[in-house]
Amino acid sequence: MKPTVYLLVAWAFLSGGSLLAQQSWIRINQLGYLPHSGKVAVLVSKEQLKVTEFELCEALTDRVVWKAKTVQSFGVYAAFQSNFRLNFSTFKQSGAYYVRAAGVRSPAFRIAANVYEGTADFVLRYMRQQRSGYNPFLKDSCHRQDGYAIYQPDSTQNGKFMDASGGWHDASDYLQYVATSANATYQLLFAYQQNPTSFGDTHDAAGHPKPNGIPDILDEAKWGLDWLVKMNPSKDVMFNQLADDRDHFGLRLPNKDFVVYNPQWGLGRPVYRVTGKPQGLFKYKNRTTGVASTAGKYASAFALGSQILSNFYPEFAKKLVQKAYDAYDYGKRFPGVCQTAPGRAPYFYEEDNYVDDMELAAAQLHQLTPANSAYLADAVNFGRNEPTTPWMGADTAKHYKWYPFVNLGHYWLSKNKNQTSAEFRQLMKLGVEKVKSRGKNNPFLNGVPFIWCSNNLTVGILTQLHLYRSLTQDHQYEELEAAMRDWLFGCNPWGTSMICGLPETGDWPVDPHSAFTHLNNYRIDGGLIDGPIYGSIFGKLIGITLHNADEYADFQSKSVVYHDDYGDYSTNEPTMDGTASLSYILSAYQKEGKVQVPKAVKENHGAIVRMDTTKKEIFLTFTGHEFGEGSTEILNTLKQQNVKASFFLTGDFLRNPVFQKDIRRIIQEGHYLGMHSDKHLLYCDWEKRDSLLVTKAQFEEDIKTNFAELGKLGLSAEKTSFFMPPYEWYNASVNGWGQEMGLTLVNFTPTTGTNADYTSPDMTNYRSSEQLYQKLFTIEKSDPKGLNGAIVLIHLGTDPKRTDKFYSRLPQILKELKAKGYRFGRFF
Repeated sequence: MKPTVYLLVAWAFLSGGSLLAQQSWIRINQLGYLPHSGKVAVLVSKEQLKVTEFELCEALTDRVVWKAKTVQSFGVYAAFQSNFRLNFSTFKQSGAYYVRAAGVRSPAFRIAANVYEGTADFVLRYMRQQRSGYNPFLKDSCHRQDGYAIYQPDSTQNGKFMDASGGWHDASDYLQYVATSANATYQLLFAYQQNPTSFGDTHDAAGHPKPNGIPDILDEAKWGLDWLVKMNPSKDVMFNQLADDRDHFGLRLPNKDFVVYNPQWGLGRPVYRVTGKPQGLFKYKNRTTGVASTAGKYASAFALGSQILSNFYPEFAKKLVQKAYDAYDYGKRFPGVCQTAPGRAPYFYEEDNYVDDMELAAAQLHQLTPANSAYLADAVNFGRNEPTTPWMGADTAKHYKWYPFVNLGHYWLSKNKNQTSAEFRQLMKLGVEKVKSRGKNNPFLNGVPFIWCSNNLTVGILTQLHLYRSLTQDHQYEELEAAMRDWLFGCNPWGTSMICGLPETGDWPVDPHSAFTHLNNYRIDGGLIDGPIYGSIFGKLIGITLHNADEYADFQSKSVVYHDDYGDYSTNEPTMDGTASLSYILSAYQKEGKVQVPKAVKENHGAIVRMDTTKKEIFLTFTGHEFGEGSTEILNTLKQQNVKASFFLTGDFLRNPVFQKDIRRIIQEGHYLGMHSDKHLLYCDWEKRDSLLVTKAQFEEDIKTNFAELGKLGLSAEKTSFFMPPYEWYNASVNGWGQEMGLTLVNFTPTTGTNADYTSPDMTNYRSSEQLYQKLFTIEKSDPKGLNGAIVLIHLGTDPKRTDKFYSRLPQILKELKAKGYRFGRFF
């Protein structure tokens, strides 16, 4: 999404200038920052600027809350003449802010413990969308006729059917590779192993939105393992690839794939047997020298899968153990790399290392059999053969030349308590130092070479940085870690997130190289795009045409480019394995913040609809706009019952002279008082909820006006951060806008039903107070969690046509709920 660009257009129009008049920008992490993490904004300019100080402003009030001179100046970089790092890491106060320096203002961002909440599961949306065999996003099957084996040692077996359906499509084409699929599977398993509390269960094994008692990330990993088992049907029989670049026959959805490789196979596709020798059916050949790179990846995925899935699929997990041993043995007997096979074009995954794969496999097998020191010795020997992943510190590399992009084998050898742990921690540090050295002279500190899939490399070094910090408690690289993290979420020359749909209201790829988006306007949430590449590489690629005006034209340079254009498959195509690799780092940051975040239940659009369901505590909430005749009666009841509650009032209510006494009582008697909008606007269509009826500017102005009334009562932004939208109706965009202003959206718990107390007898949805009372207590009895954490909404007043006032039942409701052992909480 490009809201920043739209705002600039509006500014240019109103000021009589042009969009090109802006010469300076401040880049930030659009997702936000954990309170105790590193926080640096980067000011970039096409002019020669001198910046020595900056300030942090509260987004809701525009109040300056912090000033600093922690500015680091850089010279020319990419498209910019002057660049500055603005470090505000020591500012830890939660809230929503923007940075201002040299007359330039950044987008708003949050500092909060929950900024990463839900992100680890968010990327699984793309993984499910990439499923082959059955695609839950499309609710349809695809590639069910895969496949037909080729490169068989016995040529008479070539062209015979084998079941290879399943797994994930590799990117926006529909090829499938063991190299990327096995690595993706391992990454998913590793993320869960390290950070299990970061993942939820909202989907079943088929990818449908229905919990099945298994974390969604393990459902996805199991999907990958099932396919790997098919591709390794028996000992020493492995397949490496399904389909080839004959697939590149235009954009189409996978369930509409019409490409025919061989008329005798129907829609079946070729499955490439692992032979340890060069392959390629046409002009171009790969440089395969063995099988170990593929066998090692099989072995590590099988070994870790056997550990993680043992509690969920015990028989399957047992089967994986022997397959892990067999795959590793095959790799040891036939060392060397097993590259993917090109088709009619010269492009393929040119993997040139295998010792990292075998190191990780041996380290995993050692965990299965700790008493067998041979696997540990193997892992150490393989690890010493490749001290650092070779891309680290390099200026360039061929496509997927050194893969995977992070060597998790080094992590396991660093974690083991043995004489080699210190050695491998030093090797992890050495890789970090190489990237740090290469990036120290640019304002983003990015030392990643801008080769194809540079974002995958960024995630790789970010993962290594985080693991190294976790292992050693060495914090000297925190700024580099923060820079790599922030690069992915918008602190980069283009000011865009590299992850589709994240954050919702941020700037992220809306025109990726994807049939889902281009043909059907389907979002591909969670997909990590390839990322920027050197201008020299971009200029040599075949078949790239930009189809739309480049909104990032001001930020392009000869050194590095990125385009949000479906015609650019080199920078704007999401990849399955890159997306899977995000699962560890996002879950890790989510875990770091989670210890500070109260338990709450959110609905799909992002609002909290229930608090901690493990506590027998109810959150009574009251809203008021034009009617409030019940406010005195309600406050009297709450005082008599010694109950605290939460009130959400519009600006119109707060300005109404009739309600002033009760408004003061709300504050004096210790209740929460928050915003309900100024004019009680309807934000989105009742029927098409994703259709907005207000602009972001209108929303912000309305909220600021609402808060101004609260400010007159002496309330601060941090004490009024919970917000209940008008009509209790909103969408994900509204939630995102609210977050940018430091607001947390809350809504009533849907099953409680008391929100219907506004209805009058002339309405078809009318509910009497007795009906509302009975429904509330029916839910209390029937829900296994009772009303634990429930947010119960009652209106302060209603249209005079309703004479049966539900708030008059409040004494009875409180008495009965107290008798059942409930306490009452308020927002804070």
